[in-house]
Amino acid sequence: MTSFSFDRDLRFGDCDPSGIAYFPSYLNILRGVVEEFWATIGFPWPELITVRKIGTPTVHLTCDFSRPSKFGDRLTFRLRINKVGRASLHLEHAVLGADGMRWRARQILAATSLVDHHAIPWPDDVRAALMAHLNADEQAEATP
Repeated sequence: MTSFSFDRDLRFGDCDPSGIAYFPSYLNILRGVVEEFWATIGFPWPELITVRKIGTPTVHLTCDFSRPSKFGDRLTFRLRINKVGRASLHLEHAVLGADGMRWRARQILAATSLVDHHAIPWPDDVRAALMAHLNADEQAEATP
C-alpha cells in the first residue's frame, strides 16, 4: 500500500477503561487519516467543503479487527485507493502495530454537492489527482 501512510501513537483518550483501543475512537482516527490524505493530494477539506461545496461522506464501511491495540502503541495507518468511480471512491485501510496487523477497513466515499446533498461526479481536477494515486499504486505493485 503506497498511497498514504500515517503514524500515530494511541492516546489515553483513544482507549476504554481497560487501556485497549475503543473502536469508535479508531473510526475517528481513520477519519483524520482520510482528511490528511485529501490534503496531501492537494484538496484540503476546508477548500472542498467551504469553497467548492463538495462533501465526501462515507457511504459504506466494513472493519475487521485482528488484535487489540493498547494505550501508547505506535500505529501505522495505511490508505490505498482501490477504485475511482463516477461519484465514488473505494479505499482500503490497513492499521499495523509493531507486531503486525491490528485491523483493516474498506471504505466507500461519495462525492456530494453540499448545496443540494445529491451525488455529483468527481470534478476533473479531483478525479485526475485520485487517478494519479490509483495508477501509482498499480505501478508500485507491478515493480519487482
